[in-house]
This record gives sequence, structure tokens and C-alpha cells, in this order.
Amino acid sequence: MKRMMLSGGVVVALTLAGCAQTSPPHPLSSPAPQPPPAAHKAAQSPWINSLGMPFVRVPAGLFQMGGVPPVDTLAKIYPQLERKRLTDLTDETPAHEVRIRRAFYLGQHEVTVGQFQRFLELSGYQPESEADGTGGYGYNAQYDPATTARGDAFEGRDTRYSWRNPGFAQRGDHPVVNVTWNDAQALAQWLSRTEGHTYRLPTEAEWEYACRAGTQTLYPHGDDPQGLVKVANTFDQAAAPLWPRWTQQALAGNDGHAFTAPVGSYAPNAFGLYDMLGNAWEWVSDWHEDAYYAHSPRNDPQGPATGNVRVRRGGSWHTWSLYARCGYRNWNTPQTRYTLVGMRLVREIAADAQDEQRSQGPASAPR
Repeated sequence: MKRMMLSGGVVVALTLAGCAQTSPPHPLSSPAPQPPPAAHKAAQSPWINSLGMPFVRVPAGLFQMGGVPPVDTLAKIYPQLERKRLTDLTDETPAHEVRIRRAFYLGQHEVTVGQFQRFLELSGYQPESEADGTGGYGYNAQYDPATTARGDAFEGRDTRYSWRNPGFAQRGDHPVVNVTWNDAQALAQWLSRTEGHTYRLPTEAEWEYACRAGTQTLYPHGDDPQGLVKVANTFDQAAAPLWPRWTQQALAGNDGHAFTAPVGSYAPNAFGLYDMLGNAWEWVSDWHEDAYYAHSPRNDPQGPATGNVRVRRGGSWHTWSLYARCGYRNWNTPQTRYTLVGMRLVREIAADAQDEQRSQGPASAPR
């Protein structure tokens, strides 16, 4: 896979450049994943933590991770993209079977501005964008990427920008952005200490399993990128006027959100999770390695033991449809803070509670 790392740890591939691929089997030709249990297709009551974060129980299961259609198929789905973007997705291959052996709680929404602010107030933690004095990235209508050496889509790093100010207005119910992987770790560790539950970022496998929610198509709704307008906040006609150079990449519809949207504004997937695609990229726990899928363990893969960059998943409000897929992988350094990148947490279910649930059924409350 070829992506260019910018200074400050930002990868041009956010929306400017793509990833790519060879021609492995289309995911639809792979063995069918296990469908989500009926109890998870219906609405389920989330578990709410001390910061008001709702969590949904994701069941254990088996699925096909990774894999992309042949390049000619992709060219028909994404006719506006040059071929190189469609041949540069090799880190999504090969498709491989993964078993998630234990159920887990996953945030029903991305962590919001209000929840992150409450964490800072209670913990005294200082986010990296403020602690290191270099700030973050933000939208500036007067900023022109073409006039800069790096050509980044957003202005930064700059002390004007941080989780408090990504360059556009946000309410407390919008996803927090300009947060680093290390900031996400700090939040998870603080919640674990104060509540007595184990919080962490999802593994890359857990994240993709939860995003797919029993599907194996490019998107949970199917293979048509235009369907994203109804289910995800990605780059469409609401945002396109702000970036006229990339108008051709915008979806035809208009969801009314040029920037981030309040979490939960779109339909949930079959597990009851919102915004798994779009709104904000989400950090996961894994280090990134291009060839990891070729030797990934079948059961509960944790990612490479070492690395230089951490994976983020799901795309954002500014992401082109090719890159807002359940299987797409991107990455940044753990210190990267960016106006498109946020987080979603896992809360582990204790082993004894898992055993109790298996014996009593899905209605029993996890601990």
C-alpha cells in the first residue's frame, strides 16, 4: 500500500489519495458470514456509563475480514476515480476468516465533544494538542491546499485548533475530533480506573466485525456508494462547495451536514451501532502493517506486536466513498491530531458475566 505520511503524522490519503489493491476475490464470493442473532437485529437497550456514553453488546461470531472486488469491478462502482486508487488497496487482502470469541460492549456512538470535555474536567488530563503546545488541524475557508508545500486538506498544525476548535462549529453531541491515539488511551484508562470495568479501543478485527454486522458487501447497506447519503455523514453535496477541486468525488445527495453531524443522526446498523462509517475516523488499537492479513491469526487478532503507526477506520464527514467502506484501512502516528479523527471505545464484558449470559440468554445484564 502506498500512502504518504505528512509532517505531524497526517496521511494524504485522508481524501486526497487512495489506497489500492490487486484482484482478490470479491467479498461477495467469499463464504457467507454468520448473521447477527435475532436479538441484535431488534432494538436493544444500551448500557450507559458514568459519562453518559451508551454501549451496545456485540455478540461473539465469525466473519470474513478484508478482501476487495477485482479492479474492473471497482472501476464500474467508482468511475470517477483514476485506476491507481483502485489498485492500491493491497493491505486489505487477502480476505480471511476471523472469529471473535467473546462478546463485548462497543460505544453506540463515537465519543462526543461533551463527553470528552467532561472527562477532562473530572480527570485533569490535558490533551496532546494542548499539552505539547503545537495545536491541531482545522478548516479555514481562506486556506488553499494548493499554495502549501504539503498540500494538506486542512490548516495546521496550529495552536488555534484543537478538540475545542476544529475550524467549524460543533455542539456537545458532535463527535470529538483533533484527538490523538494517546488521548483515546488516556480516556479508556481513566474510565477503567474510576468505574472498575475494562475500557479500551477496539481491535481492528472487532471494529470491522461490528461495522459489517453480518454483511459482506462494500457497505452495510450494499455495494452502492450513493446509499451512503442516507446512512453516513461522508463527502457529499453539502460539503462539496467548500472544496471545489474535489466536487467530482462528492456523492450526488445532500445530507445537510457540511461538517460533523450530531452522533446518531443516521440509521444504525444491524448491531444498533451508529456512524460506524462517516462523521469521524475512529482510532483502533492495532499497529498497522501492510501484509498483516497474510499471517493474521484466525481467533481474536490483535494486530502486529510493534509498529510506527496506528490504524484508524470508518472514514469521516470529508471522506470519499471509496474510503468510507467497512474494509478500508488507514493509519497515522499515535500523536496525530486531525480535524477528521475521533474515537469509539470498547467496554469489556467480564468472563463470569459472559458465562451467565450464555446460560440465561441475551436479556441478562452484563457486568
